Amino acid sequence: MAILVPRRTILAGVIGGAATALAGCGGRGDRIGIGLITALSAQSAKSGEAITRGLAVAIDEINAQGGLLGRRLDLIRRDDESNPGKGVIAARELLYKERVALLFGGLDTPVARAIVPIATAARTPFVVPWAAGTVITHNGTDPNYVFRVSAVDELVDKAMVGFARRTYGARRPGLILLNNPWGQSNEKGLKAALAAAGLPLAGSEKFEHSDVDVTPQLGRLRASGADSLMMVATVGPSAQVVKSLDQMGWDVPVVSHWGPAGGRFSELAGPHANRVKFVQTYSFFGPDNPVKTRVLAALKAKYPDIRGPQDVTPAVGVANAYDAMHLAALAIRAARSLDGEAVRRGFARIDRHDGLIKSYRAPFAHGQDALGEQDYVWAEFDDGRIVPVPAKAG
Repeated sequence: MAILVPRRTILAGVIGGAATALAGCGGRGDRIGIGLITALSAQSAKSGEAITRGLAVAIDEINAQGGLLGRRLDLIRRDDESNPGKGVIAARELLYKERVALLFGGLDTPVARAIVPIATAARTPFVVPWAAGTVITHNGTDPNYVFRVSAVDELVDKAMVGFARRTYGARRPGLILLNNPWGQSNEKGLKAALAAAGLPLAGSEKFEHSDVDVTPQLGRLRASGADSLMMVATVGPSAQVVKSLDQMGWDVPVVSHWGPAGGRFSELAGPHANRVKFVQTYSFFGPDNPVKTRVLAALKAKYPDIRGPQDVTPAVGVANAYDAMHLAALAIRAARSLDGEAVRRGFARIDRHDGLIKSYRAPFAHGQDALGEQDYVWAEFDDGRIVPVPAKAG
């Protein structure tokens, strides 16, 4: 059945071009384009691949059931290299050349933030399966075209403080944060969470992505009496923190946002990578259920390197993307159209979905984020694999 989608003309000034552009019509011919912008190279490539795999398995399931609106889905990927500028270029290409119906992406919060105005101008839903920056969905736009199936910084900050108190008896935490918008946002959230918990702050230190020695900042935190560290950083910088702690001989607990899960952290950090405990939204370990059994079987069949739960790394990329794709499909079905505005309204009309992470009930009826603090779990590295923190430590 042919689906007629209204053409939308967008001023070039809005998208940075020199002339008017035709916004996405959802694909070409009998195919519906699903765009993905993520890091597919460098230190975060594992995360980009995990997101790809989650989307691919969900798309295979949807296509096996006849696709959407009588058309098959095609996944079209672009590598943003964790660079906001490259993310913007990729978004424009996918929206205005490939004419995708949905845009997925945002492994890194700065990249996701840069894409938000591009997707909004194109009136195309932007679905975020990883980046946790609160401002991504709380972006001040109306109507809001951004939907997320992932952690949210302001909730993660509260969870980090609670985990540190419960697990390590933290009484005077210190903050060690990457000096970028993500780190700055979490500094505000962590200070608020500590104040709410009645815990004094030992100190807050920032470091650069390029720093190869973080001992000066860590030394100041140790001197100020920090009995635990709250860390917010991506893969490489997180590894530098661990190596600097080793150099100092400081055996202090490290409670982290999920930055270390994004790639080669275990390899880069060395033998003490497991000192870092970090938040996740899902683990393939634990009790089985029909959705988990089905998805794990599909992953094993499609990707030879996956032989069991321990090989799905990072699991959050797979799980978040898998559920996000199925929720987006429900939005398109509710819209009965590929028109971006209709699909945006379709997200709010989703009633129920039994997903991999949880059973969703009206996940976007009252906001743009489908997951809450109750959906978080804690993990660590064990021989290069992400596993749940043992119950005695959680």
